[in-house]
Amino acid sequence: MARIFIISNRVAIPGASDHPGGLEVVLKATLRTHPCVWLGWSGEVSEKPRTRTVTNRSNSYIVTDLKPEDFDEYYNGFANRVLWPIFHYRLDLAEFSRRDLSGYMRVNEHFADELVKVLEPDDIVWVHDYHLIPLAKALRARGFGNRIGFFLHIPLPPPEILTAMPNHERLIPLLGEYDLVGFQTDGDAANFARYLAKELGAPSHMSLRLGSGDRAMRIGTFPVGIETHPFTRLARRAVKTPFARQVIESLPGTLIIGVDRLDYSKGITLKLEAYERFLAAHPQWHGRITYLQITPKSRSQIKEYSEMETAVSSAAGRINGAFSEASWTPVRYVNRPYSRTTLAGLYAAADVGLVTPMRDGMNLVAKEYVAAQDPENPGVLILSRFAGAADEFRDALLVNPYDPDAVAAAIARAVAMPLSERKARHGELYAALLRSDISHWGDKFLKALEPPDRQGGLRDFIPPAMESKPHPAARQ
Repeated sequence: MARIFIISNRVAIPGASDHPGGLEVVLKATLRTHPCVWLGWSGEVSEKPRTRTVTNRSNSYIVTDLKPEDFDEYYNGFANRVLWPIFHYRLDLAEFSRRDLSGYMRVNEHFADELVKVLEPDDIVWVHDYHLIPLAKALRARGFGNRIGFFLHIPLPPPEILTAMPNHERLIPLLGEYDLVGFQTDGDAANFARYLAKELGAPSHMSLRLGSGDRAMRIGTFPVGIETHPFTRLARRAVKTPFARQVIESLPGTLIIGVDRLDYSKGITLKLEAYERFLAAHPQWHGRITYLQITPKSRSQIKEYSEMETAVSSAAGRINGAFSEASWTPVRYVNRPYSRTTLAGLYAAADVGLVTPMRDGMNLVAKEYVAAQDPENPGVLILSRFAGAADEFRDALLVNPYDPDAVAAAIARAVAMPLSERKARHGELYAALLRSDISHWGDKFLKALEPPDRQGGLRDFIPPAMESKPHPAARQ
């Protein structure tokens, strides 16, 4: 029986953490219904790297260490100092070096070497995210003709930004070695099509199959969702737990919640500035509203992130210094992670969900907030128009996160919104959640990864002069 090989930067071994990452949540249904092997970095750095396998029920988890120079160049370097800022439209923060690019390519070769040891000809390979763009090329060079899919969880900018990246022509066309390249939104897929049109001469509408041969690179849009009904049930239980009740009772009046990893793409300081302007313009809300911002630390060893931590703390302190009273603190800023259960309870209790990233591939916090609401008395979602979720959530209060006055006005509208409007908006948002429920997301992608004669509806593109050698065993 064919196995599904999931390849990602990090591997989520069952039971290893109380705080499941986004990828673990997204892949939960696939891991439950298919025999899978999940391979990636162990999170450990060692001068003598080792690779080991953990088996859990029908699934295996292969984790491999990185050398210090690989960690510095592949992860801290090219992945997080070049690809992350550029893919989030922040050319000003990119720091390119050829050494880091070499380290990035070297780690992808290492992952391919580990895969070669266990991959069989009929196995399906599903690669996740920007850390591993060259992996299909590395596998093809080793003679593997397996079906290989790639899904980008973060945004893809237009070619005008991508082509500003040094050596983009060496990296981005390598996506052509995949059989299927998936994106969160039609806009991201269109940006990729425009890049192919500009740099490789493909038709921008991607409606024709180019070239010849048995393999074509195909483009698809697969918006990530959540397990809607289970999360709704979780939130209803979690809001009644002693810890959730203790937190809720300590926050007087109307509750606004924001949950964001500490990252410049999340626009946290702009959110705080918007809330500050709301307080300045609406003194009648003083003492009657609290903004809870939960911000787990992220990539603290990178200079930009440590500087941002200082900036966010300073902004929260400035607001509290200006508006606090003896009996009221307008901002409660928490710099640590919480379990999914605790967050579900806090979402359920919050009157407003403030989700305003400057750019985001999807943003599952927005979806979890909607799923957690009581349909008879729901809260209001304020959502950045630059989050991928905005494509589905047209009934949220969509805002421009770069405009603090507009976000402040949306906060004022949200806290004063009548129940009838809140219920109507929530009904539409919940229906959108169900349409993109994660329970079938993996199967949709894997179905699209099948050979073209077994399914249709995607756009085909064969990059010129790209021919793949089949796995030797496949010819037997």
